[in-house]
Amino acid sequence: MPDAYLDALRPEDRAKRYTFGSSDPLQPATIVAVDEGIICGFATTGPAWGTNGHGRGELHALYFDPPSWGLGVGRALIADAREHLRSQDFTEACLWVLVGNDRAERFYRADGWVSDGTRRVAAVHGLVVNEIRYDRHLV
Repeated sequence: MPDAYLDALRPEDRAKRYTFGSSDPLQPATIVAVDEGIICGFATTGPAWGTNGHGRGELHALYFDPPSWGLGVGRALIADAREHLRSQDFTEACLWVLVGNDRAERFYRADGWVSDGTRRVAAVHGLVVNEIRYDRHLV
């Protein structure tokens, strides 16, 4: 995503888009990583869009601050996200990665995700992006 777009993001605005504490398995759930009282990353999971929750979950978002890279925050978040999806009885999961985000693709492949080659053009928070899908068994 363009630096100007990322620089303009405000946590207060983004937080309004999330509902925390819902136990409804058909609603997205967000897990946060906290270090010394400061949120340093989050993962959002839920049913894969368009599936009505029938056996396929989705890792909708996984972000963590660059100072946290290499410290295990991402590995812990994605493990917790997979466990949450399993606890909601999902047996398969998918995620979408921005085309060209080689670091993210390496991270997901190291965690056992495999690209199925499916691509899409999507509108993400007002930007048009090209994405590629990755899949993973959860059992």
